[in-house]
Amino acid sequence: MKKMLSGIKPTGRLTLGNYIGAIRNFVNYQDNYELYVFIANMHAITVAQDKTELKKNTKDLIALYLACGLDPNKVTIFLQSDVHEHAELGWIMTCSTYMGELQRMTQYKDKAAKGEIGITAGLFTYPSLMAADILLYDADYVPVGVDQKQHVELTRNLAERFNHRYGDTFTVPEPLIAKVGAKVYSLQDPTKKMSKSEENPKGTIDLLDDPNIAKKKIMSAVTDSIGIVQYDIDTQPGIANLLTILSSLTNESIESITKRYEGKGYGEFKKEVANAVFEFLTNLQKNYVDILKSGLVEQVITEGNMKASKLAAKKLRKVKRKIGFEIF
Repeated sequence: MKKMLSGIKPTGRLTLGNYIGAIRNFVNYQDNYELYVFIANMHAITVAQDKTELKKNTKDLIALYLACGLDPNKVTIFLQSDVHEHAELGWIMTCSTYMGELQRMTQYKDKAAKGEIGITAGLFTYPSLMAADILLYDADYVPVGVDQKQHVELTRNLAERFNHRYGDTFTVPEPLIAKVGAKVYSLQDPTKKMSKSEENPKGTIDLLDDPNIAKKKIMSAVTDSIGIVQYDIDTQPGIANLLTILSSLTNESIESITKRYEGKGYGEFKKEVANAVFEFLTNLQKNYVDILKSGLVEQVITEGNMKASKLAAKKLRKVKRKIGFEIF
């Protein structure tokens, strides 16, 4: 069975975009791949975090993974910071990464271009740690959004560079981007990604939002004056975004949805999207509350950390032998 790995930072509250673009796909993949999903809390601290919020967000993230349908009997869920091999291999990968490669990474490049001050060295070098996250487990595939593809390409470059220098060591991973729902956009500005850091709260639906408030956000979503329900991301990005959301939550194809709405207006269409979001959040949040009460979060992480640590330790020992760290 092929291996797959991915993770999400426990910063802010998870959005509907995170579910559609990532977690939903993890649930679909878990039956067909040996799947590793980690909480990327080491990546979270590239910018300052409040201790209490980070702890809560981390626990919430694990509970939401489980509430969304990840089965701990099929998926290894673990905390990045509890597997120290991530940091060790991260340093080795940093020493194999060129400055120019890191300067081209989008997050750093965008902040530097805006003249932001206080950019940490961690924010600059975290793509090397991300490469280590992937390479430790010999992942064949990494499910990512469109905007994260460049990180997998850097990982591929580093794996090939290391293999060339020291001999066959790492599996060279492939990025896996879902055809539908790979990117969900802001409800108020459908040219921008729906983000945990969205400034306008009406633009983002959090997975822990009150379902009734989420319905109102959908009903007030920006559309256009064309008046036709069709998927045209260039001229009708708002409608295209709502079609992506509805298709992802109901598993009905976009083509089928648009055919049903031939000759109909936006009001009825928005209402269907709003009801689908309401039903999804209601069921999800009930599962989330039950999981938090059950003590399952601690059990899943304890078991996941043990399994991940065993694999990571084996890979790191091999790397250390290759580069000459082991002298006896």
